[in-house]
Amino acid sequence: MAMTQRDIRTARYWTTGAATLLLAGTALCAAAAEPAVDTGWILSRIARPAPASTPFLEVRGSKLLKAPLRLTGEYRRPDADTLVREVRAPYAETTTLRAGEAVIERAGQSPRRFPLARVPELAGLQASFGALLAGDTAALERHYVLGADGSRERWTLTLTPKDPAVAKRVSAIVLSGGGAQLRCIETRPAGGGDAQRTLMSDAATQAAGVTDAAALAALCHGEPAR
Repeated sequence: MAMTQRDIRTARYWTTGAATLLLAGTALCAAAAEPAVDTGWILSRIARPAPASTPFLEVRGSKLLKAPLRLTGEYRRPDADTLVREVRAPYAETTTLRAGEAVIERAGQSPRRFPLARVPELAGLQASFGALLAGDTAALERHYVLGADGSRERWTLTLTPKDPAVAKRVSAIVLSGGGAQLRCIETRPAGGGDAQRTLMSDAATQAAGVTDAAALAALCHGEPAR
């Protein structure tokens, strides 16, 4: 079955959330004066063995929309080789990445299948998500330039794509969290524009009913919503 433009858009949204599937966990208690963090420290904390799952809230902006589109659902990692993104509202859609293939399922339609190589962002993701979940800095650095900032209580991990095809669309993927909890992933488009945010775990729960863009950004970065 031919791959549609909607399939391609759906697949590309995975650059925000799928790599972090289920890295969210319980936060570690932090001391008042936290030492600076490095990439190895962050990756060792957010590493998660399968099976795992976490709720998400994804906020997509578009010039064609009066207000950002809010998608809610769950990310699942049933085993070490599979990532599942299940959208539950405002529509139902499940995307599964496994064995070099993406499968998109929608109610009332036959599943659509296509190789991850058709979408460069997903091809890189498939090769690197295992490194994220395993805390393997060296493997992740084959696909991204890594940069860490902040403290153990509030940190950011920036992934800058090395693949030119990916870099044409995405300038950076920024993970924000504290301790062992991943709160949010921001995908920053190449050429500027608003970042696409996916709030996860506790941050997704706290964002229920929050519509103000500044408040959502605050939650993404570990600040209380106003």
